[in-house]
Amino acid sequence: MSSDIDKKVEQIWKDIFKVPSGQEDATFFELGGESISAVRLVSRIEEELDVWIDIGDIFEEDPNLESLASAVRAKAAGTVNLAKTGDA
Repeated sequence: MSSDIDKKVEQIWKDIFKVPSGQEDATFFELGGESISAVRLVSRIEEELDVWIDIGDIFEEDPNLESLASAVRAKAAGTVNLAKTGDA
């Protein structure tokens, strides 16, 4: 990740989940994500990046950091697909 959006999403993700070493590619649910963390995640993205992500997408897609950052970049550009990176 290298864009300003990527760096900000990474900061938000790590603040919310306190990602343990070795689990940098873990998904929302693998990191213990639940409704309150989803609300915090989408709220901070909206507040800090002015990008709206549907909270339902977090639960349906179970993104990892890379796929969430990609979705936020795409949403900022006008379109979004929150599918996990690497999925066919």
